Amino acid sequence: MTDPNIPVTEDELHAYVDNELPAERRGDVEAWLATHPDDAARVQSWRAMAERLHARYDTVLDEAVPNRLELERLVRQPRRWVYGAVAATLAAFIAGGGVGWIAHGAAATPSAFQSFTVDALDAHRLYVVEVRHPVEVPGSERDHLQQWLTKRCGWDVRAPELTGLKLVGGRLLPGPSGPASFLMYESTSGERFTVYTAKAKTDATQMRYAVQGSDGALFWADRGVAYVVSGGTDRSRLTKVAQAVYDQMEKSGG
Repeated sequence: MTDPNIPVTEDELHAYVDNELPAERRGDVEAWLATHPDDAARVQSWRAMAERLHARYDTVLDEAVPNRLELERLVRQPRRWVYGAVAATLAAFIAGGGVGWIAHGAAATPSAFQSFTVDALDAHRLYVVEVRHPVEVPGSERDHLQQWLTKRCGWDVRAPELTGLKLVGGRLLPGPSGPASFLMYESTSGERFTVYTAKAKTDATQMRYAVQGSDGALFWADRGVAYVVSGGTDRSRLTKVAQAVYDQMEKSGG
């Protein structure tokens, strides 16, 4: 038996939305929601967000894992073999070189473009479908998030202010040659964008566009740091977000 007088926690509300709440506590939560309209509204908004995310990304979850990416093969082969194996696939979805502006320097080498874009899109597809745990540090702790990622990554990590998008938060990830930072943003309609950054061997590259399935990405490098902004396949929308990230990184010095 549970005590109905025990206040309902936020974790319990999330579990209720995800149908993971123990049956004996469900009645208590429903009674709580009936007398706490603010919490009831939050639950309703979470459910609406989950429905939008499922509608947009459930097809990704149903996709079969390509043979070249089976776990046993990845364990047996070195990482650079993986990138070589996916090079042909990447070539099929690379579309165009620049998007209207160029960072100072030469064009991106295919290997850098491929490795960073593969990692960034993998992370994007993995975490944008998460409702309860999409990030490690929430956007409400922006200062702490920036300081933590800067310290762990070794370059100045900034979470840009993006018009019409709210910072969900971020996490630390392994990159092609060291740590990588990963920031997630969300619109009021539930559309999510991610900003992936990692150390690059090249100082600067022009921007490159790629699309894979229902996800698009824009890659560039500046001052030895590679950036990949990922989102949907609306290239115009993605470009506006990437342009805003690029402009703010330029103003802040990277």
